Amino acid sequence: MTEMPGARWTDEPTDYDQLGKLPRAAAPPAKVLGSLNITAATTDPGLLDLPWHTRLEDWPAANLAALPRGISRHVVRFAHLDGSVIAVKETSEHVARHEYHMLRKLERLDVPCVEPVAVITGRTTSEGAPLDPVLVTRHLKFSLPYRALFSQKLRRDTLTRLIDAQALLLVRLHLVGFYWGDVSLSNTLFRRDAGAFAAYLVDAETGELYPELTTGQREYDLEIARVNIAGELMDLLEGGLIEEKVDPVATSELIMDSYRRLWAELTEKESFELEDRWRVGARIRRLNKLGFDVEEYVIKTTPDGSTIQLQPKVVDAGHHQRRLWRLTGIDAQENQARRLLNDMDSFRADSTPVVEEEISAHNWVRTIFEPIVRAIPRELGGKLEPAEVVHEVLEHRWYMSQQEERNVPLAETVQSYVDNILRYRRDEAAIMLSTDTATMDLLESGVVPNNDYDD
Repeated sequence: MTEMPGARWTDEPTDYDQLGKLPRAAAPPAKVLGSLNITAATTDPGLLDLPWHTRLEDWPAANLAALPRGISRHVVRFAHLDGSVIAVKETSEHVARHEYHMLRKLERLDVPCVEPVAVITGRTTSEGAPLDPVLVTRHLKFSLPYRALFSQKLRRDTLTRLIDAQALLLVRLHLVGFYWGDVSLSNTLFRRDAGAFAAYLVDAETGELYPELTTGQREYDLEIARVNIAGELMDLLEGGLIEEKVDPVATSELIMDSYRRLWAELTEKESFELEDRWRVGARIRRLNKLGFDVEEYVIKTTPDGSTIQLQPKVVDAGHHQRRLWRLTGIDAQENQARRLLNDMDSFRADSTPVVEEEISAHNWVRTIFEPIVRAIPRELGGKLEPAEVVHEVLEHRWYMSQQEERNVPLAETVQSYVDNILRYRRDEAAIMLSTDTATMDLLESGVVPNNDYDD
């Protein structure tokens, strides 16, 4: 088996003698503009145009993007930057540099997280008073904090899906050796993923990357998650934002069960008799179904040759994402990719079963995926990302066909979906370019106005 690309520890800037914090000398050379120092992976001249001489909480509305924010111990603002949106967080220089490096490492390990843009230090007011350094990250398009994922009340099954996504993210972090230290829904962003959610790490300031985590480190992260999520759910319950029948403590404990089931499936040894060798392939197929690839595994036999022990050594998330990308070039979340691949396979079986998979996939994109995306009116294009729209159209087509007991044409399905569902969706990619005070106050509270659609 091939070895999965992973972390290399020979040149890591982590200094374990400092209890996990990066020494400032390890920071890359900074670009300097007067007293302003910008450390960034790529050059973005637009950064120089932002009002760094002003306290973040006093930034003018002209620079701000009105997006819902999660709860944070720091001052955080969303700002426009050359056609995109960035998140700016005021903190200490040491913490900012540490988090910047942690996020860059997680990016290289292909872990779902926000993209680090820059660390900016040397900020002062126009009178020369010092201002806190800031960490700049790229806003994750089509994502929302957990408090924004409701219409009137957050239903219990939606909470369960959020917690399952959080558990999966925590497993992926632990597999690469990342100890989070502050696991919570507030430190996570969520994107829709074919009826489920995909979770992305937002806050890494307490995190550390190790060659491998101990059981104690993993369990402590899990306990932090349980306690924090229980507190967050109590807050939502107090505010009337979740159903009264939801038990915050019992619901938060779901992350323990979800995490441990997934961790066991991915890492535990499995023993079986020699004649049951088919279970090797079955274990790998189960992992593929969960969205993981096995890049390496170990098989051991007992001295008498009667028993086999199987243990996956390295698992790599994104099995269906990679297959969809290889066949079509479409970038999607894991569950979206699984759903689109299922439709692609059915399309091939129904139309051209003898045609090679790559050719059939190209035909599916040309006759199914692209026509759906093109049929979405321009003014509704920011409602959902394209892969989620196609997934929902395919689901809508199935329900319409069942209800009307006929094979509903695709064009008719798309029109019905646009008129009856998509038009009433919250605009999850929207950025309000000019915002009034009332709208800003509403977004500050974490409440996002929604229409009739219920999660």
